[in-house]
Amino acid sequence: MDIEKFVARRKALKISQVKLSNGICTQATLSKFERRGRVPALAILSQLCARLGLTVDDLSENQTNSITQIRQQLDEIERRLMMEDYQSVLQSLVGLSAEQIDAAPLRMQYYYLCGMLSSLINGTANDICFSFSQIIDDLDDDHQTIFTPLAYVGLGVMYGRLAEHEKAQFYFEKVRYYVEHADSLGYANDYLRLLTLIFYTAEYYAISEDFITSDHLIDDGITLCSDEHVTYYLPRLKYLAAENAVKQKHSDTLIRQLISETEAFARINHNQVVEVKVAALRQRYLQGAFDSENN
Repeated sequence: MDIEKFVARRKALKISQVKLSNGICTQATLSKFERRGRVPALAILSQLCARLGLTVDDLSENQTNSITQIRQQLDEIERRLMMEDYQSVLQSLVGLSAEQIDAAPLRMQYYYLCGMLSSLINGTANDICFSFSQIIDDLDDDHQTIFTPLAYVGLGVMYGRLAEHEKAQFYFEKVRYYVEHADSLGYANDYLRLLTLIFYTAEYYAISEDFITSDHLIDDGITLCSDEHVTYYLPRLKYLAAENAVKQKHSDTLIRQLISETEAFARINHNQVVEVKVAALRQRYLQGAFDSENN
């Protein structure tokens, strides 16, 4: 992004930072943009440019194609992360670096993907915390985007895997707040990422044996999938529901139905990871039922 063009226009018009930012953002936000390259939210940048007689495109004429390409690349990586294709995600991220990405939303997406992947494949705590701190302490230090709760999810996953349950609970309770207030916070339309928040939080509470909270979140996730006509998370949500039902010793009819539904959605979505997991769950459940009948 050609920030020098922006600054040059402001100075040519003899408009101070205070005057330009008035009613749009804080002077600190504008200063961070001009001095440190911290690109603000698109709505803010558009208003600032308009006051200078510019458009956002005027600042990125030479980078439009590369920005579009990086956005598409990151979106595809995020889609594969949702599908649990971790090896592919790892290979794709190796070819990217934060230095290639100027736009703050895309840079947050990059750091989220790096941190979340590391959390899920048991990466080092230092690397995970570094990635998420880029979001929480810098790029989204006002905590106004969905990437902050996504970072909290990743930290919760990490601490859960480290068996530091108090710390994991601290972050997942924060995420529950964001999920419950998604509409007022403006996250409701970003439903795929909202489903990410819902799934991992539901999984955490299932592991903690708080099945009431977990099942409630699962129901919310399935409803969201239905309302938005998306199926990425349905196999994983249905599997979690089936696993919870087995642990809570629900009726045989319900458990078999949930297992069958999980298998069907996993096949439709070509989610081989869930197919393997639900096959193992079915075998364990049937073996347990058989042992009970013979005792």
